[in-house]
Amino acid sequence: MTNSRAKGARGEREWARYLRAIGYEHARRGQQYSGSPDSPDVADGIPGTHPEVKRVEKLNIHDAILQAQTDAGAAVPYVAHRRNNGEWLVTLRADDMRRFAAALMDD
Repeated sequence: MTNSRAKGARGEREWARYLRAIGYEHARRGQQYSGSPDSPDVADGIPGTHPEVKRVEKLNIHDAILQAQTDAGAAVPYVAHRRNNGEWLVTLRADDMRRFAAALMDD
């Protein structure tokens, strides 16, 4: 596994661990076979959402959101991202805010 892929996998495990810490006890790194609703970066996290996890210093957020949208199907796409030694941030499209909030409240 290349360094960037290994860092990506670490980031996915970190995001799953974060979600478990805030109450999504079944969150885990997803199957990494293709970009689709069936293979999110982190599975069994926030119901009805599809995360794209990025662990990079310089993120093109527009490309990351587009990737999340493309892979999300009917789920709400979002990007969970952080830099080295930084805090986790979540980015989503403004048009998805209501659905994302509802997903958080429905849980």
